Amino acid sequence: MQQPDADVRFFREMYRELRGRGPKLLREDFCGSFGVCCEWVKLGPGYRAYGRDLGAAPLAYGRKTFLPKLTPEQRSRVRIERKDVLAPGGPKSDLIMAMNFSYFVFKERAALKAYFKNCRRNLRPGGVLAMDCFGGGGVHRPNKESTVHPRFTYYWEQYDYDPVYNTARCAMHFKPKGGRKVRDVFTYDWRVWTLAEIRELLAEAGFRRSHVYWEGDDGRRGNGKFARDENGGREEIWIAMVAAEK
Repeated sequence: MQQPDADVRFFREMYRELRGRGPKLLREDFCGSFGVCCEWVKLGPGYRAYGRDLGAAPLAYGRKTFLPKLTPEQRSRVRIERKDVLAPGGPKSDLIMAMNFSYFVFKERAALKAYFKNCRRNLRPGGVLAMDCFGGGGVHRPNKESTVHPRFTYYWEQYDYDPVYNTARCAMHFKPKGGRKVRDVFTYDWRVWTLAEIRELLAEAGFRRSHVYWEGDDGRRGNGKFARDENGGREEIWIAMVAAEK
């Protein structure tokens, strides 16, 4: 679902481009098994990470699977809490990341704006909030795709789309090599926020400006490489990154 090592390097360089200096303290919201936090502290001894998530199971998985792969010194720079991302408190961060479209769980405008305001309060002066986003005409109807990996095949399926509320139900399925397909391993019930809505709410929440980074493609699908551009998103289904400066 993610490439945490690539994500942390991309957002570190993005931050340097925007702010002229490197970020040190990362907050990963909706952190799940907090793979991004673990990759962040690998960048160097001055890097610290703080993660929040409400899910006990993914947090336990991260503590069992990812934390042991860090050195004791690296583990000392990771702080994880089972806590609502809307709760006050937490360290003031240089960079807040909300990946995997996780903030799409907020279906009402007031709720998403409250989340953005909370993020702004928890950023240091000049800090950056970074998120991914998807859209395009293809998400206005059911769609599916699959990706073959050496040990398994990954399936993404959007079951439906509600044009009245701009919501969609989606799921991930997996089929181990030589095994049976396991459906609905992860399921999602989201509002599909548009980039215009996201950027308007960021401005209303007090962010000075925001930027959009579009994913390139290899002629058939996205290639995972993003570049800043105000004129993208012509694909049937696209993925973009949004960065907002405090």
